[in-house]
Amino acid sequence: MRPSPIFLSILGVTILGGVLAAFGDATTIPSQKYDPLIITGVVLLVAGGWIASLTLHEFGHAVVAFRGGDHSVAHKGYLSMDVRKYTDPVLSIVLPLVFLIIGGIPLPGGAVWIEHGRLRSRGVQSWVSLAGPLSNLAVGVALTLVVALVPMTNGLVIGLSFLALLQIVTFLLNILPIPGLDGWGAIEPYLSPGARAFGAKARPWAPLALFAVLWGIPGASPLLWDVSYAIFDTVGGFKLAAMYGQDAFMFWK
Repeated sequence: MRPSPIFLSILGVTILGGVLAAFGDATTIPSQKYDPLIITGVVLLVAGGWIASLTLHEFGHAVVAFRGGDHSVAHKGYLSMDVRKYTDPVLSIVLPLVFLIIGGIPLPGGAVWIEHGRLRSRGVQSWVSLAGPLSNLAVGVALTLVVALVPMTNGLVIGLSFLALLQIVTFLLNILPIPGLDGWGAIEPYLSPGARAFGAKARPWAPLALFAVLWGIPGASPLLWDVSYAIFDTVGGFKLAAMYGQDAFMFWK
């Protein structure tokens, strides 16, 4: 379970982004004419932090599966925290990152292949699925507490606040009981054989249909963000800072 050099490198990029954001001219934030140093820092901080959180999400699945009886995850490299091990790097990492940059919505990315027959019980199977999104929620709450309790410059505040908000959005999306998402995986062991068969057929397409709804149906995406902000506020998040962070991250709009 030793972190891979790849994961440590991603953390390094994230930290570099935080340093750049911290030293940018914070007086430009209220005018939304962001200092290029803040823009560069926020982009690196959020993109790097999101990839790191994706790694932790998949590691969460793997470590619970390992403790639940599926030791094959160790042989597959899932416990190394190497993001390259979590399926195809383009479809699982690059494409979701592009959607994040373009639309601000974090698509579910990587996946670990669990041998469910090795798991000890249906309850373990559910916890394997829940471990991923719960890790995102934990990271979001932790980042929110850091922003609230640790003195820092405004450039770093807006970057960390938006990254924390994205963790909550990721949690909400993944927890939905839709085939292909973790929410479905959590309830699947308790469903009838017919329902599980339907889920298996819909798994490749259901997440795409979800994001078509988010982008194509008026009001769907705002509802997602409204619920995310409500949770963010509940755990002590700074809403205005997250909004500034999103603006800096999507600076071309």
